[in-house]
Amino acid sequence: MRLVTGNDAAAGQPVPVPSGKVFLVGAGPGDPELLTLKALRVLEEADVVLYDRLVSHEIVRMADSATILIAVGKRPGSPADSQDRINAMMLTFVALGKTVVRLKGGDPLIFGRGGEEWEYLRRHNIEAELVPGITSATSVPGVAGIPLTRRGVAESFAVITGHKENGSMPKWSRYAGIDTLVILMGVRFRVAIARDLIAAGRSPDEPAAFVQKGTTPGQVVVVTSLGEIAADRLTVRTPAILVVGYVVELRATLVSRAPVPPPIRPVGAVRQAGSPVFSASHAAGAHPERATSALAEPRGRPESRPSATTRRGA
Repeated sequence: MRLVTGNDAAAGQPVPVPSGKVFLVGAGPGDPELLTLKALRVLEEADVVLYDRLVSHEIVRMADSATILIAVGKRPGSPADSQDRINAMMLTFVALGKTVVRLKGGDPLIFGRGGEEWEYLRRHNIEAELVPGITSATSVPGVAGIPLTRRGVAESFAVITGHKENGSMPKWSRYAGIDTLVILMGVRFRVAIARDLIAAGRSPDEPAAFVQKGTTPGQVVVVTSLGEIAADRLTVRTPAILVVGYVVELRATLVSRAPVPPPIRPVGAVRQAGSPVFSASHAAGAHPERATSALAEPRGRPESRPSATTRRGA
């Protein structure tokens, strides 16, 4: 079967439907164990895997030994036609009746050009199916001990690209009032980003963190502030995610190995409630006031503190 082109349809010629199929698959944030079960199944059944630069070798090797593996990852400054070559390869293999996996880091539809490639495939009458992945935008900060939302601290977050396709910067004033900012692909422009955010009204003292190589054995977390970033005092290696917001302060408690004393409940209150926890612990000779949930609130309850928006005077 020959390749399907736009000229065929324009000339009124019948356009054959390719017999292959493309799966747009998210490989997750890096840890192979965070790959979804469906992504694993599709990988094992694929004839061809076209994988991006940030997909780990451990995940790529999950494909069948007979699968054709092709690295198509683009690096900063790579030729503009590299996406055209990827598109051409997908057309070629599908025309041969192959099942193709287009394997991308994180989730294909979050700054991964998955939507563009999906549109391209549909324009060429190629069957495509999305297999979502765990996005690094939320999972990487979480694994690093930085929740993106927290009652009393942050009620909103935004995921933003650090630069646009033409190299220009987003309009950072749009995000001045959002509690937590997650900035992808922002390492190269970190100084300008921090300065623009401060100019837009965010405090230079606002906590920030870079999470490098998140969810992998090489993960490194650099906790800092917007002012430190704006002063260009940090060395950060890619790939890294930048998180800006007061939720960064929660990391000190969440990743600490020090025991956190649970809140003490009056023994009488527990007894009056007829708590099974009290009964079991009392029977075992334990101290009832200590038989409380391990999910106790940390000291210095964040709920009692003003939200990030209030701190910025928004």
